[in-house]
Amino acid sequence: MSAIAKAFVAAKKAFAPALKSSSNPHFKSKYADLAGCLEAVNDALLEAGIAVYQETSECQEGVIVETVFLHESGEMLRGGRLHVPAAKHDPQGYGSALTYARRYSLMAACGIAAEDDDGNAASKPTPKTTRGGNPLDQIPTTKKAHIPLMVPGNEAPLSFHADMPAWHAAYEALADSVARAGKTPHRDRMTKLRMLREANEATLGLLSAEQVAQAGAQYKHRLAALGAAHNQQESDL
Repeated sequence: MSAIAKAFVAAKKAFAPALKSSSNPHFKSKYADLAGCLEAVNDALLEAGIAVYQETSECQEGVIVETVFLHESGEMLRGGRLHVPAAKHDPQGYGSALTYARRYSLMAACGIAAEDDDGNAASKPTPKTTRGGNPLDQIPTTKKAHIPLMVPGNEAPLSFHADMPAWHAAYEALADSVARAGKTPHRDRMTKLRMLREANEATLGLLSAEQVAQAGAQYKHRLAALGAAHNQQESDL
């Protein structure tokens, strides 16, 4: 691994930030697309004798992508597999999940960020932190109005919420709507509930211990009810 390690360090010195060249008209924001991420690192890697490519693995619920660096010496460096669930089990849903996975897998493996992300963070005062307490209290006040509710397979959040109680209520309402989607098969609804929980796992971790227990109980109750309904439907056939 000595050859690729030395070459990768040399290439990383020449990496550029990923330019936010694409727009999200719904949220009136810009983001770095896959082409921008590749442009930020590809020339530097090739100059160092490294080719980057991405492997995909079979996955029924979404896509799995791994970024791989191949050195001209034959040595190889893997970035680790990233799983992204698909919001819809159709070509568009899988295509969206694949693009999302490729982009974030590449950025994570190369250690790059979108332009201005680091600069914006550095220009803001560092919030005071205390031991214990709710991690949300350590987020700057301006950020508290932007707690995102994610939908699996979508790059942009479904909605933003001012505080954790509002976010939790919206999350539970969305989970209820998924569980009660009348024309969707019970087993598919169970899968979508799992994907919804995975997409919002980080934010769920910011809830209080009591709220975490409530959310977990609600989740298990919905799955159990859908599982029982599915089994009853199977026995009636």
